[in-house]
Amino acid sequence: MKNFRVFPKKFGFIPYIFLVYLVMPLYQVNKEVGVKAVIGYVLLLLFFISYRQCYQPIHIKKFYTWLFIQVAVTVIFVVFYDPYSIFLGFYTSHFIGWIEDKKRFDIVLKLFASIVLLCAGWIWFHNGFSGFVALLPFIVVIILSPYGVRHMNERMELKSQLYEANEQIKTLIKQEERVRIARDLHDTLGHTLSLITLQSQVIQRIAEHPDKVRTEAKGIEQTSRSALQQVRELVADMRVSTIEEELVHIEQILMAANIEFHCSIPEVITELSPLQQNIAGLCLREASTNIVKHSKASKCLVTVQQDSIGLTIEVQDNGIGIADRPWGNGLKGMAERLSLIEGELNVSYLGGTMIEISIPIVVKTKERAVAL
Repeated sequence: MKNFRVFPKKFGFIPYIFLVYLVMPLYQVNKEVGVKAVIGYVLLLLFFISYRQCYQPIHIKKFYTWLFIQVAVTVIFVVFYDPYSIFLGFYTSHFIGWIEDKKRFDIVLKLFASIVLLCAGWIWFHNGFSGFVALLPFIVVIILSPYGVRHMNERMELKSQLYEANEQIKTLIKQEERVRIARDLHDTLGHTLSLITLQSQVIQRIAEHPDKVRTEAKGIEQTSRSALQQVRELVADMRVSTIEEELVHIEQILMAANIEFHCSIPEVITELSPLQQNIAGLCLREASTNIVKHSKASKCLVTVQQDSIGLTIEVQDNGIGIADRPWGNGLKGMAERLSLIEGELNVSYLGGTMIEISIPIVVKTKERAVAL
């Protein structure tokens, strides 16, 4: 009893406001005496209970039962008490609008409309045409209001679904942002930390030569400072890596790993957008990191070719290849990034590993932009 509520909290004050329609039949019953008055009070109490129960989360069969009780009480009041008691039909018409199944809604509404029209005929017969005409607008509203209630509930349901969809989108955006940050950290810091590891190994091999140790130590310091700057730019979401910059980084890490590096690139790469440049650069960084970590190669060749259709980057090594291995997070991340700019990633295994990155070029004119 402590948590008992007349109507569910989610409906607010609306159910209480609708109780005003009970004032008229209650006033009419108050004028009655004897058994008719007692029956009238019992019927009003039963009607109120049915009204309350329709707001509760009940089984659909019980819901129809309470609707039937409401209609029965309304008919009794119209016939034996006061024709204006037909206003009680507003309660039933409101709840009929809640029926979600279209077929059931049509059947119940037709039955209800038939009963209301019979009551209207009774009013015409006993109160004359003038009495019928006075109630006709309200009778029409009682019959048609379920459509309005149903439409309103459908809009509320759509609004609720839209809200849930927006919440899911926000959740997915957060998850995608976490994946993006993790991928950026992997692509950015993985390369730099691999370079620091290689430089540290070099120091261990030349420990007996202080001058060389100091030189390598300075290189580690510069690399670590670069890593710190990359993290700051990553957090600020301002870092844009270009192909030219990444080729310089690739040369550094491959030289530190004693891997011979050769590069063929056009003098100027101008047709790529900053986003395409950034993604292409990050893919190059990941490719070089994989070569150092996994390929056991002694040579690496990077070829960049550009034409009117797009840009193609080939990264080839003479290592052990990865023909029998599934793609790791690095290659998967590259493919996902390239898909954002409609690019493609192909990996082949002939005398080592060949990674081919294809990026379409968007040609912009004064009138329109055409993807070739």
